[in-house]
Amino acid sequence: MVLCMAPMEMPTKAHTPKRRTPAPLRRAGASPLSLRRRYHHAMKPRTHLGRALTVLLAAGATVALLCGLIGCDGSGGESGGSGGSGGAGGAASPLATAAYPGGPAASAIYRNVAYAQDSPAQKLDLYLPATGEPPYPALIAIHGGGFSGGDKEDGQIVPVLQALTRGYAVVGLDYRLSPEAHFPAAISDVKAAVRWVRAHAGEYGLDGSRVALWGDSAGGNLAALAGTSGDSAALRGPRPANADQSDRVQAVIDWFGPISFLRTDRDFRVLGFDRPSVEGPASFLSQYLGAPPREVPGKVRAADPISYLTPGDPPILIEHGTADGTVPWPQSKRLARAYAKATGDDNVTLNLIEGAGHVDRVFYTQSHVDRVLDWLDAHLK
Repeated sequence: MVLCMAPMEMPTKAHTPKRRTPAPLRRAGASPLSLRRRYHHAMKPRTHLGRALTVLLAAGATVALLCGLIGCDGSGGESGGSGGSGGAGGAASPLATAAYPGGPAASAIYRNVAYAQDSPAQKLDLYLPATGEPPYPALIAIHGGGFSGGDKEDGQIVPVLQALTRGYAVVGLDYRLSPEAHFPAAISDVKAAVRWVRAHAGEYGLDGSRVALWGDSAGGNLAALAGTSGDSAALRGPRPANADQSDRVQAVIDWFGPISFLRTDRDFRVLGFDRPSVEGPASFLSQYLGAPPREVPGKVRAADPISYLTPGDPPILIEHGTADGTVPWPQSKRLARAYAKATGDDNVTLNLIEGAGHVDRVFYTQSHVDRVLDWLDAHLK
């Protein structure tokens, strides 16, 4: 296992999407989609770059502007497609355009493509690079938000889109959130998206043999869980789309994801954090699991990436700040140790960033993102 203890560096302004802590997400009568929209609003990036991205991609932009940015076929800029056997979806502009204002170039962007049919939330955005030659390795971005919020178009995707400059296709993923469906719905959706990439690789010029996951916070848990669970039938869901395809991946990036939920309270006590217990009925873990963790130990084990570790699991990069007051950093260290024991020391890189908090701006600096992409290049290209 490669262990790095890095000091916190000063972030650059161009790559530090900030997020506000959202208001409570659950309220009587709120639909899952309205909860997602409310969280999306609360998590909007606060830099000029992020505000421009939100304005240009939000509802209310004109059809003409959307067609100019991403291309369309007269259907309002949204791609068609199906999680089962759907086609390539709507047309995209053959000319390079920015993935977001001021961001890296994409040769084509397909938005809101359905990768499964169980929920309106099961949509993805596909960005094809303007550099390199197909077939492109695919990098799937899994947003965080306590399993109860977040969005494929919020500021969390900004660092992942930098992979376009290195010839990766980037997939921004929405998945079912806990107000709509409890575990294992979210991980089943991640796996369905991986299978969609493979099922449609030929249509979009993707390399189905090189698929990586990059998730932060709750998305980090889902990325690690998808990485270790491979083709586990238990996590595929009752009606898996593209069931003939594998949902194994070839590399995983886990940014400060929660692991081993039952140890969360104890980890915080050892670190000296005064935090509300995750055993409360309103905690994000209780909402995700459908009950307080101690009441559903079977679900806790099933949601833990450590439970599925085998020698053939993909290489993983785990990064965590030592001042994280939302997810305790010993959880990442615990995962790294178990991963190294199961797969070998060379398969695991653990980077603990001294003094960094949860979703800290240091993770979004250009130099830091470049190092993450260097790691990905070394393991996927």
